[in-house]
Amino acid sequence: MIRYIIRRILFLIPVLIGVAFCVFTLLYFTPGDPARMVLGDLATPEAIQEFRDKEGLNDPFLVQFGNYLYKAVFKGDIGRSYSTKRPVMTEIMTAFPYTLKLSAFAMLIAIIIGIPCGIISAIKQYSWFDTITMIFAMIGLSMPVFWLGLLLILLFAVHLRWLPSSGFSTFKAMILPSVALAAQSISMVTRMTRSSMLEVIRADYIRTARAKGQLESIVIGVHALRNALIPVVTLCGLQFGQLLSGAILTESIFAVPGVGRLMVNAIMTRDYPMVQGGVLFIAVTFSIVNLLVDLLYAYIDPRIKAELR
Repeated sequence: MIRYIIRRILFLIPVLIGVAFCVFTLLYFTPGDPARMVLGDLATPEAIQEFRDKEGLNDPFLVQFGNYLYKAVFKGDIGRSYSTKRPVMTEIMTAFPYTLKLSAFAMLIAIIIGIPCGIISAIKQYSWFDTITMIFAMIGLSMPVFWLGLLLILLFAVHLRWLPSSGFSTFKAMILPSVALAAQSISMVTRMTRSSMLEVIRADYIRTARAKGQLESIVIGVHALRNALIPVVTLCGLQFGQLLSGAILTESIFAVPGVGRLMVNAIMTRDYPMVQGGVLFIAVTFSIVNLLVDLLYAYIDPRIKAELR
């Protein structure tokens, strides 16, 4: 298991280098001058030239990328924001707790609602509950997050005045953005759980367990669900990684000061160090979540644990 973890961490190094190179290349060839964006239209040519010299923007492409990679690997410095003049990592770590809280709450809602609905839909296939659940799942997958967020604000914040429309400092303020962000995840988890359970409950060992007189709750909860969880765990891990990557629309609509909103502001102001550092941080976060999901497989299915040794 430890050898597997070390191997996965080593594989992460070329991935991060590749991500850094792609992002650096895209930003380098993007039209527009970051010096002009930072200093404003009234800046003198001398001030712009001084800024470009200070930030190394006049160096060749490979020299700029090499310097950035050297500082990131050996000094832990992924740049300083053009806008705030603060280290990029400081800005990201200030915003990340909000994104983590939002993503965790949204994923918790998706698991609490999606898995039970998927199990019941599989057990009662083609029933009225299954039909209604699948209809709502399709609606949840098709509904844009920004549209759902605006509807929730209009209903619960403007008309009913039950919940605040923005902010993220209280539990009540967390409800609307978390529900809006969780809608698509609930639908995906429900459909995946239903599909996986339908495949498992038709297996021979499930019929054998029932033939031996096992209680239906034990058959479903112990024998069927545990074997059906592998694809569900994979989906939840991928969804959580994507949510941690920055719920850009949700954070923008509900004014949540998270990583997604930070990245949008950085792109709008051409804050290149912030964009590069944010993408690298997202890549690391997504890779760590995938590693944790792979390790979780071993505790769900002992056969996978034996393969990892």
